[in-house]
Amino acid sequence: MNLPPHKIIETIGAKELKNRVDELVEEIHARCLPPQTGEAPHEASAEHHLVIVGVLRGSFMFLADLVRALNRHQLHPRIDFMTLSSYGGGTRSSGNVRILKDVSVDLDGADVLLVDDILDSGRTLRFAVRHIENKGARRVLTCCLLDKPARRAVDIRADFRGFEIPDVFVVGYGLDYDSHYRELPYIGEVVHSETP
Repeated sequence: MNLPPHKIIETIGAKELKNRVDELVEEIHARCLPPQTGEAPHEASAEHHLVIVGVLRGSFMFLADLVRALNRHQLHPRIDFMTLSSYGGGTRSSGNVRILKDVSVDLDGADVLLVDDILDSGRTLRFAVRHIENKGARRVLTCCLLDKPARRAVDIRADFRGFEIPDVFVVGYGLDYDSHYRELPYIGEVVHSETP
């Protein structure tokens, strides 16, 4: 592992993550499929128009748990992914967002739930929302596992958020440090060792 000396301190445990995902699913279910104006909701039509888009790679564990939990509400959304880059190998966003992989499903007229791992500066999420809107989505809702408001550089809020955290660099549950630690079942803070 070619990283500076550091340790990982667990801050959000696996059980806490599971409980919050279950709560988020209830919040999402309550908002994602409202009845259309004056009409009774039609299950097949609603399912067809609900698309969940995960922002890779950090969201993959979070999204998988959300989708499995949504199944108990008999929701069967289409699922796709997009890959955006703003970090490179560092621990701070560069501010420049690039699309590495775009969404491939048709989003015209769809209700889209955009799922990301962390809301930091807000630039990536704002970019993704605008990109999805430009693809013809009827409505875009956002869901972020972690919210770091101290780092916000643009005016944006997630419709659904798991946990608010301070301005520290975290890994685990899909989040990485230069491609390491995604596999951890908990969220942990990266603490660098002091150098003499």
